[in-house]
Amino acid sequence: MSGKASSRRHDGRRPDQLREISFQPGIAPHAAGSVLARCGRTQVICAVSIEENVPRWMKEQQVAGGWITAEYSMLPYSTLGRKPRDITKGRMDGRSTEIQRLIGRSVRAAVDLQAFGPRTICIDCDVLAADGGTRTTAITGTYVALELAVKTLRQKGLLPATGKSPILAPFAAISVGMVEGRPLLDLDYVEDKDAETDMNVVMTARGQFIEVQASGEESTFSPKDFSALLALAAKGIRKLSELQKAAVKG
Repeated sequence: MSGKASSRRHDGRRPDQLREISFQPGIAPHAAGSVLARCGRTQVICAVSIEENVPRWMKEQQVAGGWITAEYSMLPYSTLGRKPRDITKGRMDGRSTEIQRLIGRSVRAAVDLQAFGPRTICIDCDVLAADGGTRTTAITGTYVALELAVKTLRQKGLLPATGKSPILAPFAAISVGMVEGRPLLDLDYVEDKDAETDMNVVMTARGQFIEVQASGEESTFSPKDFSALLALAAKGIRKLSELQKAAVKG
């Protein structure tokens, strides 16, 4: 490749290159499963806790199996300027609400809730440092934390020690976007704020889409642009899946 399509980005990456990715399992010792997920300078703690009950609506409607819920927050020191905690404002930040719903939907799409049994899987994603891609890093880290939580449940005899996992397929998320007319993978903050098109893609390792969020930022994008971004996201998900697999194996 040559010319515009192959020119380096502001941080030296190729257009189709992820930032440096790492997973540090066991960051929260009291959680059933946890990990510190790093994507470049973005850092998110993802932790899974288990409650041996289900929401009241499930009991009232006699819905079998378990439930998964998620919470997402940006810690006050995660951004350059201090971000007040939601509790000090007396209301949940709209962006945080939207992201935690995305995390919950994404995980529920990739698991067998009945196989978890009548318990609630609580997912907490706390952003330590934000430099773009916090929601996608949270989802990607959540998969690792969830796999570790399943191991814990099996060790405690709360799930069968062998056999099919309640996690139906590995899943991950990545951002892509059109920046100065180029499709780029894994946008950091500098690229995200200037993107003509911004897209977040959640996929399984098998190439199945869970959710796609795409928007033109004061511009439109063509079907050709959309297809190029989806293909770029799929490439990134495949690489993330390899890194997740290695982290789970330890």
